[in-house]
Amino acid sequence: MSLVLVTGASRGIGRAIVSRFVAGGCTVVACARPGPSLEALGADFPGVDCVPCDMRDEAAVDALARSVLERHGVPDLLVNNAGQYRPGRISEEADDALLDMLQANLFGAYRLTRRLLPGMVARRSGTIINMCSVASIAAYPDGGSYSIAKHALHGFSRNLREEMKPHGVRVVALLPGATLTSSWDGVELPEDRFMPAADVAEVAWSAWKMSARTVVEDIVMRPQLGDLGS
Repeated sequence: MSLVLVTGASRGIGRAIVSRFVAGGCTVVACARPGPSLEALGADFPGVDCVPCDMRDEAAVDALARSVLERHGVPDLLVNNAGQYRPGRISEEADDALLDMLQANLFGAYRLTRRLLPGMVARRSGTIINMCSVASIAAYPDGGSYSIAKHALHGFSRNLREEMKPHGVRVVALLPGATLTSSWDGVELPEDRFMPAADVAEVAWSAWKMSARTVVEDIVMRPQLGDLGS
């Protein structure tokens, strides 16, 4: 049975990914910041190992990696989904905005991936899906430090993919546009301007189920009606 580790798993896209991979018969370890959302995930999916972890905390990320390796072994799939969205303009945002967005959207994924890579390389198999964004490849007003961090996550994905080619480890960058999650709470737009989180999860599943000889490198998803504001 395949072992899947999903970060940022308690809500939105992460929760949808957990649901899809559980339905596919995988053993799933789900991590997120402690709180009611993570508790609700465990109640809804009793077979999922729910681990509290703040991906902005280096010690917590290291502890998560050790726990997964000791209790379950090397994951077959790592989904780096944890992140945070904060709109803003570079000229106007706080001085610490960039560091905050890098910690939330890049540093934890980078650190956790590095802790798990040796096992994947030794086994000569594994898949890493990094949850990027259309903000990883397009500039837009109010993107600010969030967009910078997502560009960096995409760059991390592309460089890691090149490094891992000889080792049988696939690296996928998934770049969804506006998805109907709590990040958009309070925005007065109709549902048809957003993608369902389940669709993003289904694409992650499809990329995972490809032959080991095939990697879907970059997957861009957008609402049928286009990006918000288009």
